[in-house]
Amino acid sequence: MSREGKFAKNVLIISIGTFLPKFASFITLPILTGCLTKAEYGTLDLISVLVSLMLPTVTLQIQTAAFRFLIDVRENEEEIKKIITNIFAFICPTSLLALVIMFFALFSQPVSIRISMCLFFLVDILVNAARQICRGLDMNMHYSLSATISAAGKIVFAVLMVYILKTGLFGTIISLIAASLISLIYILIKTKIHRYIDFGCFDKDKLKEMLHYSWPMVPNSMSGWVMRVSDRFVVTGFMGIAANAVYAVANKIPSLLTLAQTTFTLAWQENASIVSRDEDASEYYSSMFRTIFDIMAGFFGLLIAATPLLFKLLIRGSYDEAYYQIPILFVAILFYTLSTYLGGIYVAYMRSKSVGITTTIAAAINLVTDIGLIKFIGLYAASGSTLISYVFLFIYRAIDVQKIVKVRINLKHFFGVMLFVLLEAVLCYMQIMVLNIINVIFGLAVFFIINRDFINAVRRKINKKLRHKR
Repeated sequence: MSREGKFAKNVLIISIGTFLPKFASFITLPILTGCLTKAEYGTLDLISVLVSLMLPTVTLQIQTAAFRFLIDVRENEEEIKKIITNIFAFICPTSLLALVIMFFALFSQPVSIRISMCLFFLVDILVNAARQICRGLDMNMHYSLSATISAAGKIVFAVLMVYILKTGLFGTIISLIAASLISLIYILIKTKIHRYIDFGCFDKDKLKEMLHYSWPMVPNSMSGWVMRVSDRFVVTGFMGIAANAVYAVANKIPSLLTLAQTTFTLAWQENASIVSRDEDASEYYSSMFRTIFDIMAGFFGLLIAATPLLFKLLIRGSYDEAYYQIPILFVAILFYTLSTYLGGIYVAYMRSKSVGITTTIAAAINLVTDIGLIKFIGLYAASGSTLISYVFLFIYRAIDVQKIVKVRINLKHFFGVMLFVLLEAVLCYMQIMVLNIINVIFGLAVFFIINRDFINAVRRKINKKLRHKR
C-alpha cells in the first residue's frame, strides 16, 4: 500500500475513535449543563483537568515511547515483549503511589468524590497505555473500537446516573469510570496484550532508553496542558468558578475542530515516523503540510458557519457570554493543528526534547499573557492568550524544524487561506442572521475549492473500490 493510501486508511480508522468520543461529549453536554449546577459543572471540569495533568507526570509519558518504539519492532516478538513488559512494570507502581497522594491532596472534597476520582485516574492510565500499544502494533482498528465503546458507555451511563437517577457530580464520575473500564476490558480481550507481559523480559537498559525518549514529553504535555487549561484556573482564581463554567462551555464547540486535528495527528505520527527513513521525506512532508492545512481550514469554515445553530442546540442555561469566545478559540485551534503537524516530525526523528522546549516556551507566553490581561478584558484574556501562544508555537516550530528536514510552506497560499479564515470568524462573531447565512455559503465554497484535489482523490478511490467489488 502507498504512503498516501496507508495515511488515508489510518485517518479513516482513527476518525471513528476520535469522532464518537467527541460526539458523546456533545450528546451528554445538555444533560450535564442541565442537571448539574454551575458549581458542580465547574468542579467536574477542574477534575478532568487535574487527571489530564497528573497522567503524564506519573507515567513520564512512557506510553508515547510504547507507540514510537513498537513501530520499529513490529516483526520482532521478543522486542515487543520487552517493550510492553517495561511499560507496565513502570506505570503500575508509580500509579498506585500517585493514587495515595491524590486521595490525601483532595482533602476539601467528600470521600466519595476522592475515591471515585482515584479510580477514574487509575483506569484512565491503563486504558491510555493499552491504546498506545495498539497504535504501536498497527492495531488501529482496536484502538478506535475501544474509544467507540467508551463513548457509547459515557452516553448510556450519563443518561442513567445523571439524568434518570439524579446522582449529580458523583454519578457523573462513576459514569466516566464505567465507560473507560469497559473499553479497557475490550482491548485486553481482543488484542491479548497481556500475553506480551513477561517479567522475565524486564530490561533495565531498555527501560532507561524508553524513559530517555519519553521524559521530555512530560514538559511538553504539561506545557500543552498549561496552554489548553491553565486558563480555567486563572479564570476561576480571578473571576470565580461560575465564570470557569462559561469558559468551559465556550471550548465545547471549537473542540469539534480539535476532533479533526486529533484524527490527522494520530495518523500522521505513524506515517511521519515510517517516512523519516526515506530519501524523499522533505518533499513528502511539504506536500502533506499543505494537504492537512487545507483540510483543517476547510473544516474550520464549515464548523464556524454552523456555530450559531450548534450553540442554540447544544448549550442549556445562561451561557450566552461563552459565544463570543468561540471564534477566537477556533482560530487558536487551527494554529495548534499546524504546530502538532510539525511536532509529528519531531517525533519521527525522535527529537522529543525539541517538542518539550517549543511547547514550554509557548506555555509560558500563554500563562503570562492570561494573568496580565484578565483583570482588564475578562474572559477574552483566556481565549486571546491561547490564540497568541498557539500562533507563536506554530511559527517557532516552522522555523526550528528546518534544522531537521526542509518543510516548504507556500506563503502566498497560506496567507490567502488565512484571510478567508479570519473573515469567517468575524462574520460568526457578529451574530446577524443574514451574515450567518452568507457564512454558511462562504464556508462550503471555501471547503470545496481548497480541497477539490483531495475530494477528487477520495472520490476516485471510492469509485475504484466499488468497481472492484462488482
